[in-house]
Amino acid sequence: MKSTHPNILNSSSEKTIKNNYIIKSEVFLYPGMTGWHFISIPKKQSEEIKKSFGNLSRGWGSLPIIVTIGKTKWKTSIFPDKKSGTYLLPLKAEIRKIENIYSGDIISFSIKIQV
Repeated sequence: MKSTHPNILNSSSEKTIKNNYIIKSEVFLYPGMTGWHFISIPKKQSEEIKKSFGNLSRGWGSLPIIVTIGKTKWKTSIFPDKKSGTYLLPLKAEIRKIENIYSGDIISFSIKIQV
């Protein structure tokens, strides 16, 4: 029998951690790094990701993800950027070419944190 009291958890309930995000952000050329394009994960989502998955980070604080942009899906990692307080998603030239993406474009994409 399920409890109707709002402060009592049912024995069958579990805490679900969100690991899928749909994001809209601007592509930019990273200063000082010729040719490297990135997308910044907005601060709100970055804080949520860090809180939920920061303890699982790998080298350079990276987190493994699956990204989908348009019809292209691939495995990569996001990296924390201390300057902006967000995670950065690197965009390889191959992906930019396939999806016709340029610096300054605002694109929608999804990420799934791999845990």
